[in-house]
Amino acid sequence: MASGQSNHIHKPPAEVFPTFPPPESNSDDESRVWYQIKKEARHDADSEPALASYLYATILSHSSLPRSLSSHLSNKLGSSTLSSNVLYDLFVASFTMHPTLRSAVVADLLAIKERDPAAITILHCLLNYKGFLAIQAYRISHVLWSENRKPLALALQSRISDVFAVDIHPAARIGKGILLDHATGVVIGETAVIGNRVSILHHVTLGGTGKDEGDRHPKIYDGVLIGAGATVLGNIIIGEGAKIGAGSLVLKDVPAKTTAVGNPARLVRRDNEGEPVKNESDVFPGETMDHTSFIEQWSNYVI
Repeated sequence: MASGQSNHIHKPPAEVFPTFPPPESNSDDESRVWYQIKKEARHDADSEPALASYLYATILSHSSLPRSLSSHLSNKLGSSTLSSNVLYDLFVASFTMHPTLRSAVVADLLAIKERDPAAITILHCLLNYKGFLAIQAYRISHVLWSENRKPLALALQSRISDVFAVDIHPAARIGKGILLDHATGVVIGETAVIGNRVSILHHVTLGGTGKDEGDRHPKIYDGVLIGAGATVLGNIIIGEGAKIGAGSLVLKDVPAKTTAVGNPARLVRRDNEGEPVKNESDVFPGETMDHTSFIEQWSNYVI
């Protein structure tokens, strides 16, 4: 924090964050992405016969992206507690009643494809990225929570955690264009809020600091990048376009377009007056996935 700045944690303006759902879906984007996914599925089915039946069942037999995703998720998450048939009906109904869920699906798929060089196709993102699948299932649980169907929302949360090793409370609020890269061990608490175009790596915790009730979890503004193993605790603000280095422990607000690193975390650069030096780029680190450009400003570590 800048010198002289109060340690008081300020609540962010309500309008900064999506209250869920995110902005309305664009049917043209959805149609374009679904056409591309089917094209990739046909190619993979022809080139790899061992996957042909699987690709037909998950992709090619379905009339739309929401139905395909509903089928895939319900098969992944089905259990003796929640059967795959029940989950499929629940997912399809949610996507039908809430077009904004479909908007988020498309934005998340495109975010993965644009930011992760390992994402060879959109089809691969849809079928195999557990961070993507966990986020879409969370979105359904959030709808249930918002409709006061809390027992079912919590049961779905538990199943998502069991299957994908991602634990997101149904009450958390998350925007779109989200990348959970690798995703294993991500924990997002009940009153956490995440904006749009945010990238979070594995083993990241957005948690509380104790047994306090009420608004007690971090607020992550648009375009933030949070590195692997970072822990962000308390009702604090991570400002727009900020970057949290891998393995950091963050307990205070991080100003917009700055970088916080270390345990406990500190800002990488300050000017002569002690004010944080901001990254003036118009491109958010949550989109560039730039994890290391701050190193020379922060450390003399050399190999």
